[in-house]
Amino acid sequence: MTDNLRRLSAAGVAIWLDDLSRERLQTGTLAELVRDSYVVGVTTNPSIFQAAVSKSDLYDPQILDLAVRGVHVDEAVRSITTADVREACDVLRPVYDATDGVDGRVSIEVDPRFATETAKTIAEARALWWAVDRPNLYIKIPATEAGLPAIAQCLAEGISVNVTLIFSLARYRDVMDAFLDGIERAQKAGLPLERIGSVASFFVSRVDSEIDKRLDKLGTAQAKALRGKAAVANARLAFEAYEEVFATSRWGALAAAGAKPQRPLWASTGVKDPAYADTLYVDDLVAAGTVNTMPEATLDAVADHSAATGDTVRAYYADARQVLADLAGIGISYDEVVDRLEREGVEKFVTAWNDLLASVGSELTRLGADS
Repeated sequence: MTDNLRRLSAAGVAIWLDDLSRERLQTGTLAELVRDSYVVGVTTNPSIFQAAVSKSDLYDPQILDLAVRGVHVDEAVRSITTADVREACDVLRPVYDATDGVDGRVSIEVDPRFATETAKTIAEARALWWAVDRPNLYIKIPATEAGLPAIAQCLAEGISVNVTLIFSLARYRDVMDAFLDGIERAQKAGLPLERIGSVASFFVSRVDSEIDKRLDKLGTAQAKALRGKAAVANARLAFEAYEEVFATSRWGALAAAGAKPQRPLWASTGVKDPAYADTLYVDDLVAAGTVNTMPEATLDAVADHSAATGDTVRAYYADARQVLADLAGIGISYDEVVDRLEREGVEKFVTAWNDLLASVGSELTRLGADS
């Protein structure tokens, strides 16, 4: 069953797991995926941690200690999540070493409540970078307007960054510019560029979910024919933009100094509409130099029945532009969609973060009362 994963990896796609839990760490299932299923990275988010904490008693000993010490729930969450991420970094460290720092990365997200506050985002990123204290860490920073200068500043300080919640092509170009700015500043500061990493997480399935709702309201034959096409088209055009930016002399000068490119990462690749193939956002986005981070169900589906055989991106730029043009032609505003998705993305992460705080707070109270 892993032949499909082997072929995907051989095609130049880095396979990352979009999940982490203490159970996965302590039972060795993460190590097994790294060993047997070509997994070379891990991403996390507040929802993943909330599910992990609420479904397992493996966190109880640490939470009990935090309760006895009277630690505030915000710091308790940081202690719990950074512990898991630190251990995952250690599991992935051999991959990091073997790939010269390209893969073997584990991502942890800044508090999403700071998504509109640059200074707090930078301070939180520094704190997480210090707390985890592993070279193969990525700090996830949302690609909001306030996030862009934070991304550049963190990179300038040598903090590796996973830029998250990218939906629009225009914002993606802003992200790449922030990356180049940060690496240029790091170079001027004399930092070793070869160890500063970054990926740009371009969200996929949510684009189809939002646009398909609008197509269904229209209900015309033309609208129905466009269902399930927008997300892949958007991502393919993002890769075209990536190729343009990383072919410039500006990037060439940084590459000559040892910098590594900011790879596009396809995020939100679990299919939400059961009418679509469950490997859609993997099979149709194969391109060397990309990352695809998958929930385990998608990873299993790819291993079982993926149809990917080679590059499915570069030959389709014109088709992708036509899809967006056809959507505009029937009155669907691309800008309105991506703006809504960014706002909702931040709101969803804040909700998940608050749920995580509530779960940990409840456990602090329960275990503290029993101590």
